[in-house]
This record gives sequence, C-alpha cells and structure tokens, in this order.
Amino acid sequence: MERQQEQPLIGESPIFLEVLEHVSRVAQLNRPVLVIGERGTGKELIAARIHFLSPRWDRPFVKLNCAALAESLLETELFGHEAGSFTGATRRRLGRFELANEGSMFLDELSNTSERVQEKVLRVIEYGELERVGGNDTIMTDVRIIGATNEDLPTLAEQGKFRADLLDRLAFDVITLPPLRERREDIMPLAEYFAVKMSGELGLELFQGFSDSAHEGLVDYHWPGNVRELKNVVERAVYSSLGDDEPISGLIFDPFDSPWRPGLSKQAELPQKAQARPTEAYDFKDHIQQHEVDLLKSALEQCRFNQKKTAEFLGMTYHQLRGYLRKYELTDPEE
Repeated sequence: MERQQEQPLIGESPIFLEVLEHVSRVAQLNRPVLVIGERGTGKELIAARIHFLSPRWDRPFVKLNCAALAESLLETELFGHEAGSFTGATRRRLGRFELANEGSMFLDELSNTSERVQEKVLRVIEYGELERVGGNDTIMTDVRIIGATNEDLPTLAEQGKFRADLLDRLAFDVITLPPLRERREDIMPLAEYFAVKMSGELGLELFQGFSDSAHEGLVDYHWPGNVRELKNVVERAVYSSLGDDEPISGLIFDPFDSPWRPGLSKQAELPQKAQARPTEAYDFKDHIQQHEVDLLKSALEQCRFNQKKTAEFLGMTYHQLRGYLRKYELTDPEE
C-alpha cells in the first residue's frame, strides 16, 4: 500500500521530543489512543504517525472529521447502510469502519458525536462488531481507533455530554500536544520549512530568509492558531514578497486587520472618548496618563499583544513602546 504524503513533524524542543517518544511507545500496541490538543497543533499528523509506526502500517488509514457531518449522515458514513434503508439509498454502501478493517480509524472532533453514535463506536471497540444502517446482519471488523479533540472530555463526561464508558475505553493512553507558544524553539525551523516549500510552489529559485524584525515577530507572537496559523502567516509573507530580493520583513498576523472591517467600532470610539469635554474639575496630568494607558491597551489588543506590531501601529519604535509599557506597568511581571 502506498503511504500517503504527510507534512513532516518538525521540532527539537524537549516537550515536543517527549511527545514523539510517547507516540513511538504507544504505536506498537493494539489499543485505542486519544490525541488532545488546541486547534492547529497537529493532531492528525500525530494520528498518522501512530498508524505508520504500528504493525498496521501497511493497512488502511481512514480519517473522518465527525464535526463535518450531521448526525444521520455521520452514522451512515461510519457504519454504512443497506440498499433501501432511506430515500436515495439505491445500493449497499460500506462504512468507514469496514473500509478501515485491519487498519486504523482516525476520528477527529470526537466530542461532537451524538450519544447514539458514541454507543455504536463503543460496540466496535469492545466487540469488533457493527450493523449497517437499515440492516440486521452483524459485521465483524478489526479496527484500531485513534480519537482526537480540543475539548476536555472528562468534564464533558461529568456533565453527561459524552459517554463515560466510551471515554474509559478510548483513554487507554492519552497524548496531549503542547501549544506552539510553549515550544518556541520550534517556531523558526517550522517557519523556514513552510517558507521554502511555499517558495518552491511559487517557482522562486531561492528563499531569501527572514529579517531580524520578522524573526523577532515570529518568535514573540503568541500563536493562538498554533502551527496551522504559523503556516498561513509564513506563506502569506512569502507570497506578498514576490519580486523582492531581500529577506522577508513584512508579516501579516491578522489578514482581517483593516480600518474598513465591518463591525469594527473600537477604533472609532477612541477619538470620541478623547474629544469628550470634561464637565467638572479634574487632574490634567492624571487624565492625560489615563488616556495614554487606554490608547496603549487598545492598540495592544488590536495587534493581538504583539509588541513589534503595536509599535508600528502607534508610529513609534519598539524601544519607545517598551518605555511606555514599563512607565505604566503594562509589561508582564516576569519582564
């Protein structure tokens, strides 16, 4: 069987290497695995690594995003259906569990499944059997399940929103992926990989690298979208720098950032607040300082707390901004 082309898992930080070691250990066992992590942390890549390092590596690796389908469609997609089981079902269709027989099944966004689907998945795990929708015959299947979610399943189970018995069976081992902000040593190797790959797609002979300011911006950013967001930012920067023979310096972290963005009102409120006339006596110095604090906080929020971008947004140097932040004690305590 030809192995699917997957994005490599790139990183040298200790916590990321611990995850890879964990994956190597659990891959050899014929047991369910849960992969937990924020969006964009690479849960599908980890699931693929588990499969291809397992004794099932040459058998099917079937993937399904459970949040992408309605409950009725998800059930038929997972378990198949018989001809005539519903309007439009003109012939029998095998479900993903049958197609994954002797291989692995990756169920992404598992927390979005209904109790009925969860019950049928539990039956597959416990007994290796299922029934197609509209059928009465019991079908046997041998599938290793790798589930993934960005939700806290134990809490959902306590709230009755996820079957506790299914969670017990799925959680033979749990791999929790660290967010990118906790593995900053890996940001630049990942960024350079995405940049070189994008340069090749655009037909560029050479990737010119990142400027010092771009390097600092990438490392300092908090990456709420993790590796997926990093990929988008880097590819956008390479694409935007077409024709330049210098290292990349311009980074757009928020492509929606625009003064004409629909519904954006915070920027419009600031001038009105600044122009408001006082109606009684006040301390002028304190008033001006508070106004500066409000402007700084608003700009930081607008720039998603990236200080390099905030300085550019306010028309000052990075060191000037740092001086204001220290003056008004707006820096993190550890700084």
